[in-house]
Amino acid sequence: MRRTLPVLLPVLLLVLLLAPSALADGLAERYRESAGKIIGAALADDEGWEKLTYLTTAIGHRLSGSLQLELAVDWAYGRMREEGLENVWKQPAKVTHWVRGREHAEVVAPVRRELLILGLGGSVGTPADGVTAPAVVVESFDELDALPDEAVAGKVVVYAVEWVGYGGTVRYRGAGASRAAARGAVAVLVRSATGRSLATPHTGALRYDEESPRIPAAAITVEDAEWFKRMRDLGQEVTVKLVMGAETLPEADSANVIAEIAGSELPHEVVVMGGHYDSWDVGQGAHDDGAACVAAWQALTLIHRLGLRPRRTLRVVLWTNEENGLGGARAYREWVGEEVGGHVAAIEMDGGAERPVGFGFGLSGVEPESGDPAYEAAYATLREIGSLLAGLDASEISRGGGGADIGPLMRDGVPGLAFRTVGEHYFDWHHTHADTLDKVDPENFRKAVAMLGVMGFVLADAPERLTPVREPAPEPPSG
Repeated sequence: MRRTLPVLLPVLLLVLLLAPSALADGLAERYRESAGKIIGAALADDEGWEKLTYLTTAIGHRLSGSLQLELAVDWAYGRMREEGLENVWKQPAKVTHWVRGREHAEVVAPVRRELLILGLGGSVGTPADGVTAPAVVVESFDELDALPDEAVAGKVVVYAVEWVGYGGTVRYRGAGASRAAARGAVAVLVRSATGRSLATPHTGALRYDEESPRIPAAAITVEDAEWFKRMRDLGQEVTVKLVMGAETLPEADSANVIAEIAGSELPHEVVVMGGHYDSWDVGQGAHDDGAACVAAWQALTLIHRLGLRPRRTLRVVLWTNEENGLGGARAYREWVGEEVGGHVAAIEMDGGAERPVGFGFGLSGVEPESGDPAYEAAYATLREIGSLLAGLDASEISRGGGGADIGPLMRDGVPGLAFRTVGEHYFDWHHTHADTLDKVDPENFRKAVAMLGVMGFVLADAPERLTPVREPAPEPPSG
């Protein structure tokens, strides 16, 4: 496709911004030319967007155990081989196989009112004729704990909690079912983990406590959570009927998709980057996490086409089963085995593809503000590499970073980087029917390709490792 002048302008501006006078000496100066080539190729690229379009549109959402995920695995594997990437393979992994089934919820008294729900991943189902019970509305775990047993037993607990950010609100999705079941509840409805809603429920995984009965659990919209609170405040008793056909089947076979550019001098030292290839069974898995997977893949492809071969191996992994099991992350770590010390860095993108700002950096067992010498030296190196991204307005290197799929590597000493964005709307779409390609800005996506390409290549080619080989972090104390 012919690129028009307005589209090429960012590339021309970038060349000016990457002029020698704009960069410090050292790594930035050493890699100015290579970084310019990678960024220029990424900003002028259409192929990556075409891949993301196919993945999200022709294949769609990709829950572990589903036909769609395996179609996506086979498609990426075949396409990577066609592109001439090296050591392309499908790394086997056993994955969780949870099936949503038919689901429906409604208020049956004092009025009839349909509720928009999404069952939480891993939830058990209801009996065939559903669960019908009075609702008890709480706004926190403390409020639940303060209720007498008879106020909770036999009820549907509705968690109409406040949005205090994802980390603070998502704990009700994760632990809410077991906390309510321990008090005798028969089901739970949980406010979706989002600060903004247009009647969109958000799914996500729960965690059952083995000490409590397993009861059905579903997410409701912010609007319905607020309605339940108002009905409670008006003294109105609400009765709910919940029908869920959810079930967990035996583990399924899946695979991580892996491709490389083998290192020219130190092929057994590795920089790995990627995202998770699976998604929930709603929407298209565009921001979470298709854009990341395709961006890392396309970065590798462009580096290969530019003829840039780093000293170390640059590897892309499309991890499977992050959303509800981490089977892919475990399979990768087990495959690496005792050679984990060969991993120089691990880069994960799993926060959507909004406007990028840079990377976050973490070392397991090291507090980012502790002044640890190894951390500070690596942080300074990353800031210098980050300066190569100034033309993208994405040069920030923040303290703290990691990710679910690179977590097993980081726990054994591998430095971790997390791709960072402005994060303005990610949780509006996260785990919903609305996580679709139209929410991804093509230019932001191209910037992600460029950033992953530059950071991955420089770390793989730099004269020195980012950090010395580190001993695995100690296991956290039990209990």
